[in-house]
Amino acid sequence: MKKQLIVGACLAGATALALAQTWPTAKPIRIVVAYPAGGVSDNIARALADKLAVQLGTPVVIENKAGASGSLGVDAVAKAAPDGYTLGFAAVSPLALNPHLGKSPFDPQKDIAPVVSVMYSPVLLLGTSASRATDFKDLIARARAQPGTVRWATSGQASLGHIMLEQIQSVAQVQITHIPYKGGGQQMNDALGGQFEVLSTNAGPAVLQHIQAGKLKPLAVGAPARLDSLPQVPTLAELGQPAANLSSLFGIYAPAQTPKAVITRINTEVNKALALPDIRAKLDATDNVPTGGTTAEFARQIAQESENNARIIRAAGIQGN
Repeated sequence: MKKQLIVGACLAGATALALAQTWPTAKPIRIVVAYPAGGVSDNIARALADKLAVQLGTPVVIENKAGASGSLGVDAVAKAAPDGYTLGFAAVSPLALNPHLGKSPFDPQKDIAPVVSVMYSPVLLLGTSASRATDFKDLIARARAQPGTVRWATSGQASLGHIMLEQIQSVAQVQITHIPYKGGGQQMNDALGGQFEVLSTNAGPAVLQHIQAGKLKPLAVGAPARLDSLPQVPTLAELGQPAANLSSLFGIYAPAQTPKAVITRINTEVNKALALPDIRAKLDATDNVPTGGTTAEFARQIAQESENNARIIRAAGIQGN
């Protein structure tokens, strides 16, 4: 029996080595984008796909599979053949947030291999016309003086914005009313109508236009550093809220058991694409920040975010939808 296991392992290793040496062939590489077509993340994925097709000399096609906060798309990757011809593009939430809420159809530890981080999308905390707060500190002071009167809208129950809200309440010892929406469209419409005091939303051109028009007031940003487009807006870490200083990190994934040499090659090619001026310009234009780096670094980022989310979810008693 032991001999059979050794032989099987050797055969599997030989097959993986052969695949790594011949990959890629003319067979198209499929990137499953876990969000609808036409959005910022989809546009970035398509731009990367075009560059990878040239660099690898083989077609790279996009397939949109949205739903369940990104989990449907990542699940499609988890169930695909580990041959390097199916990859995924998504935020880390399906691996680092959704599983803690009982919303994951796959095991993020066993079924998915992180390949490379691509970008982070900053999260802005914005005041509406209903808010009298002049800045973040004033917002907290008003929430402390009148518990529950400040209303914070997020894109949904157990969303990244909700995690940020719960962490801020915990550290500042204030009570803020959570207004969960199902997605961002109606949330933004109601924000412009002053239906609540503050909202959290990903940065982007449309949001920046509302800020420039004076319809929304930036109070803070969840990001590793201040944004070039809003240099006057402090990060939540600067404001004494380092654990709430969250942003949406996006990356490329592969099915578990994909040969390491193939993953390394994809990592190298994505990093090369991210360094191209036109890709960086496309990211800058949408207030997304290119990242890149090694596979090990990406895996550590996912693990750290998962640990932080689990802690906040337990402490706040957050339940999924």
